[in-house]
Amino acid sequence: MAHAGVEEVDMVVLGEEHDHVRIATLNQPRRLNVISFDVVALMAKFMEKWEKDGNAELILIKGSGRAFSAGGDLKMFYQGKMSENPSVEVVYRMYWLCYHLHTYTKTQVALADGITMGGGGAFMAPAKFSIVTENTVFATPETSVGFHTDCSLSYKLSRLPGHLGEFLGLTGARLNGPELIAIGFATHFVPSQKMAELESQLIALNSGEENAVRSVIEEISTNVSIDSKSFLNKERIAIIDKCFSKDSMEEILASFEGEASKEGGEWMHTFLKPLKKASPTALKITLRSIREARKQTLGECLKKEFRITMNVLKTVISPDVYEGIRALTIDKDNSPKWEPATLESVDEEKVSLVLQPFDQNLELRIPTSDELRWDGKFEESPYAHKIVAAH
Repeated sequence: MAHAGVEEVDMVVLGEEHDHVRIATLNQPRRLNVISFDVVALMAKFMEKWEKDGNAELILIKGSGRAFSAGGDLKMFYQGKMSENPSVEVVYRMYWLCYHLHTYTKTQVALADGITMGGGGAFMAPAKFSIVTENTVFATPETSVGFHTDCSLSYKLSRLPGHLGEFLGLTGARLNGPELIAIGFATHFVPSQKMAELESQLIALNSGEENAVRSVIEEISTNVSIDSKSFLNKERIAIIDKCFSKDSMEEILASFEGEASKEGGEWMHTFLKPLKKASPTALKITLRSIREARKQTLGECLKKEFRITMNVLKTVISPDVYEGIRALTIDKDNSPKWEPATLESVDEEKVSLVLQPFDQNLELRIPTSDELRWDGKFEESPYAHKIVAAH
């Protein structure tokens, strides 16, 4: 086993090379493989190197411990704010990495055995083959910390049937392995105890030829179906579509509350509670972002998400993201004080401010046409001089 020119000690991402197979392992099990500056930098380094490597054909991405990835490192962003240095460079690089993963020319297999939250889904969903298990739990819980659905997920959610994308993005509803397959975010279900066997067989296959990779996976994968109590069943999806198709966030909440009060609506309270507790500003931004994404290419979505993220971190219209992180991960009181505190107090014109294009030299520099793709070279960001000194 040869690691890709790095030492294992303290490496947050391990790169392995096995003849024609390459493996990237997110390697912070005690922190549930959160995505930090160093994770983004190393993932980008390995993915760029392997795409240019004529000997590399198959790329495996996995997590160590009980998680694939729990998403972005929230404390990193909070510390950036406290030091008056928002972590803008990691944001720029992460969106570039998202674009690269979506346009990658070599076969990728994501082995998502465990927690896969927010940005962690950006490492899973673009892969040609996304493998989930009974341990996989996916969600986009960003509104609960005053943030928005990002890292290409506004694009992914907007492509789901009906208004399921709004429901998932706004409520942070959790999906298990079979549910991820049902909505198309994963391709195969493999029991957790067989994941090591699958990895060994893919390494032994020593090829990135898609049909051959698919055959190996299908030999070990299991057919699954969603539980009868899943919110994805026909009757519940109809209610979700009815409520989350409303024009405004206020109307969505009122409609969902009304349905939850009816006989048989008890299942909705699981999702109504986080919806009512989330940042009103984040809810309105997320709703707008997902709906705009329906008419946007991947590149356009990423550029839009980048603008939103930058403006949210700069507290252009609200400090909610830092208050949410404080309440969840710093003081851990789980009692954020949102500003503004109600949906009615969130000015739609102010929401529009976070979506406005930047000066051209400050935009995310990626192609916006789906016919164009990454050219194999990272475009240095105009924010590079703002990298936190520790990096």
